[in-house]
Amino acid sequence: MADTLLVRALKGKPKSLNLCNKKLDKVPKAIGKLDCVLHLQLRGNKLKTLPIEISHLFQLQILNLGHNELEELPEALEYLTMLEKLHLFNNKLQSLNPKVLTNLRNLTFLNLNSNQLKTFPPEICRLSSLQHLSVDQNQLTELPVELCALLRLEEFHAANNQLTNLPLEFGFLVNLERLHLQKNKIRELPESLGKCYKLRVVDIAANELRIFPTELHNLPLKELYCEENPLLQHIPVHSVQEEEVLSLKEVTARYVMKELKDRWSYLRRAIRHYPQIKDMLAQASRCAVCGESFLNTWLECVRFVDAKGDLHLSNLHGLIPVRALLCSYKCFNSAGHDYYGVAFP
Repeated sequence: MADTLLVRALKGKPKSLNLCNKKLDKVPKAIGKLDCVLHLQLRGNKLKTLPIEISHLFQLQILNLGHNELEELPEALEYLTMLEKLHLFNNKLQSLNPKVLTNLRNLTFLNLNSNQLKTFPPEICRLSSLQHLSVDQNQLTELPVELCALLRLEEFHAANNQLTNLPLEFGFLVNLERLHLQKNKIRELPESLGKCYKLRVVDIAANELRIFPTELHNLPLKELYCEENPLLQHIPVHSVQEEEVLSLKEVTARYVMKELKDRWSYLRRAIRHYPQIKDMLAQASRCAVCGESFLNTWLECVRFVDAKGDLHLSNLHGLIPVRALLCSYKCFNSAGHDYYGVAFP
């Protein structure tokens, strides 16, 4: 049947070819003669691989291989350099061939839902044009830092996996608009999430989250889904803490960072010759009460913000726990702020 369709197609030089639900266990090699095809549908068959002849479809832009039996990415895909959209949902993929990923530089859309993936190869960063990535219902336990190099990514779906965290560098995804991570095991979102300045929708429902990152209020969120998480509750208990003894490294770092604010300071000129120290101080945090910088010692607190009034969310009401870092118990004990210490059961 497929051969007959291809023979007919050869006469018409079609831009689109539909071979969905034909019970194919292989694609006829004659497919390679249809170098005019832009859109190829092979969804709902029994394919375990593709013939090398498919690499002759050098103009192909959309390829749908959903609902097949692929256990690995067919090597022929690496030659489809004009490919923009690739559907691989509901297959049996356990890994992604790095060689194939390396050449798909025009790919903007990749659907890997309902496979058996446990991780991404570092070469995922080669998909430099990718805007939409979906890996719902896989077996992912972690995401590589290289994923954060997909600077054009606008939408990321990774629901129903086994993720416990996100890379610390997640904030490099500056064009991200939608993030869907429901039904994982995520305990904490990275502070860098606050750098995703275009993020409008976050679904983190049914995870193990207790608190949100410090800069949540800087995001232009329209929708936030966080039900079925063990979020901290607003149950104030009076507590006064004594000032801790800071390490020599911390005392020195705080002094240097304070001096760096003075444009005429000798340290401001001298630090140029010590790039390692400069890089270390660049990782400093700022106290939510006094505004001073600190390095490694902090007091983790929580501030409860109104989802509708403070964050302007249209879908959520009530208080949201947001992390706040304080530089000392002196600031914690001072009056006039609304930060609470975090009590662990």
